[in-house]
Amino acid sequence: MDNDVAISRRSVIKGATAVAASGLLPSSLLAQAGNLPKRPIVGSGEHTYEVYHDWLTPPSNLKWGDTHGVTVDRQGRIYIAHTVHPSSVSTDAIAVFDPRGKFIESWGSEFRGGAHGLDLRREGSEEFLYHCDTRRRKVVKTTLRGKTVWERGVPTESGVYASEDRWCPTNVAFAPDGDLFVGDGYGSHYVHRYSKDGEYKGIVIYPGSEAGKVREPHGLWVDTRGRTPKLVVADRGNRRLQAFTLDGKHLGFVTEGMRRPCHVHYNHNLVLVPDLDSVVTILDKEDKVVASLGDGQPSGLRDAPREKYIPGKFIHPHGAAWINKRDIVVVEWVPTGRVTLLKKV
Repeated sequence: MDNDVAISRRSVIKGATAVAASGLLPSSLLAQAGNLPKRPIVGSGEHTYEVYHDWLTPPSNLKWGDTHGVTVDRQGRIYIAHTVHPSSVSTDAIAVFDPRGKFIESWGSEFRGGAHGLDLRREGSEEFLYHCDTRRRKVVKTTLRGKTVWERGVPTESGVYASEDRWCPTNVAFAPDGDLFVGDGYGSHYVHRYSKDGEYKGIVIYPGSEAGKVREPHGLWVDTRGRTPKLVVADRGNRRLQAFTLDGKHLGFVTEGMRRPCHVHYNHNLVLVPDLDSVVTILDKEDKVVASLGDGQPSGLRDAPREKYIPGKFIHPHGAAWINKRDIVVVEWVPTGRVTLLKKV
């Protein structure tokens, strides 16, 4: 349903004005609003978005590596996890921006080369970040300023890892009781359960391709919209989403529109799915596809120079998050990083 359409100069200026009014257009772009080229429009109907590629850019001393993770705190600040480009002067792997897209700070040099999954949870009056570091093979809980609360490596108590290199966590999800689920997406493909303090509780889901098993559980989310919460896994290796009870019992699949889903993110009755195969998909409350945004498949552009990128087309969406309950930020797995704003029209 990717409905890229040409738009008039008048609608471009009107769109830029609307974005400016919402506080989402950086001043550098706002100053050019009257001279903007036509911007791509993706989607259709209620799910129509104007595309602002490279909406978030770090300062000159920090250069994006692969942009892997994105999350938002209660104040609307946006956190980006990236691997850091080899040419970067700064080695900080976490960059923080305000709701308008202005850079605030960076930190987390210890995550360089491994910053991958990035999720945030409120715990009482505080908020914490949960990182999955694929280089050091750790799950790390930090404050919003980067102070480590705890970190955990390979769960040897599970009895399924003969060596540390068989374990590589990619993302986490949060249970209503405070526990968290960890997807071993790049290791041996288990999903494990921990307490909020990092105490290991056991295996919840085992590897495989049949119902109730997963292959490359890359991202995951606990859906609390119904009477009974369920764990939804971006079962990327099996090209599907799969739903489970919180103790790991299979509930169902979503295969429509799924190619290689990387993660899931909920916003009331909508589900956001960044897909590594060049598209961002939105599902409704019945898990039906209502929008396929920026479909660039097949792109073949991961290692291409920037000027070869196609406006309005994604290359490899790796993470995505709703901001202000209507707009979307997308991060992509490309060596020089890319953070795109999809501004709802």
